Amino acid sequence: MAEMTSRVLVEGRHFCEGPRWHEGRFWFSDFYAHEVCSVGLGGDVRTELALGDEQPSGLGWLPDGRLLVVGMTKRQVLRRDTDGTVAVHADLGDIATFHANDMLVTPDGDAYVGNFGFDLDGLLLAEGEEGLLGRLFTDPAPFMAKLAHVSADGDASVAADDVLFPNGMVLFDGGRTLVVAQTLGMELTAFDRAEDGTLSNRRVWASLAQPDGSFIAPDGICADADGAIWVANALAPMVVRVTEGGAITDTVTTSQNAYACCVGGPDGRHLLVCTAQTSVHTVAAAEPLGKLELVQL
Repeated sequence: MAEMTSRVLVEGRHFCEGPRWHEGRFWFSDFYAHEVCSVGLGGDVRTELALGDEQPSGLGWLPDGRLLVVGMTKRQVLRRDTDGTVAVHADLGDIATFHANDMLVTPDGDAYVGNFGFDLDGLLLAEGEEGLLGRLFTDPAPFMAKLAHVSADGDASVAADDVLFPNGMVLFDGGRTLVVAQTLGMELTAFDRAEDGTLSNRRVWASLAQPDGSFIAPDGICADADGAIWVANALAPMVVRVTEGGAITDTVTTSQNAYACCVGGPDGRHLLVCTAQTSVHTVAAAEPLGKLELVQL
């Protein structure tokens, strides 16, 4: 197993999510700065879009280059048009049962959007991590969420039911397979994807329950050129590379808990990791302790 350690590229952020490599830079959202930003490999940060009091999360681009951004608290997908104006691309209010979160936009402009499903921070503050996991293992039904599908023209529908915090996503097989991180299900779950965006044949791509009884909570994920998935572990300062079936081939140690990751760089050999001390909003919003960390693969 290859073991690596990241280096800090950027400090002084709040809580970064949704990293994407686009036009020679890593783009990312910062929840509590209410900004979409980009950063080069030298650490130069540029604000690309300010969203007032809304929290941005997942990012992607339509085939014509227009930016899509998840608006978390209003449960929307926002679209920045060519003239710079921001419009509502899709409303997820009838699908998302709590904050909307990560998003994958396909090359043809379809989008898949996850959501928390319930007030995760509230439960963590009330009962702690052990209490939350205990309730999940005893009766997960109240915590289930729906994965949303948004067509290129903004029509929203339910893509999958009964997902425990649908979070990061990747496409394989030329877009015919979608893999979704179930953060609270401790699993990477695969679906067959049809041309119209509908999903079927749900199956386990990789269980992330470990032999020693510990768990990897998959938050943001990204695929590499060899068909493996890099997984940011929301429970630890670590990113792991997982192959189908659950084998871990590589680990990256980070300075704080890892919440999202993205493979990019000019040669596709850089892994950007979004880290923070905690995801609890009262802490992450209060001080800019979030970081962007980088490792060359």
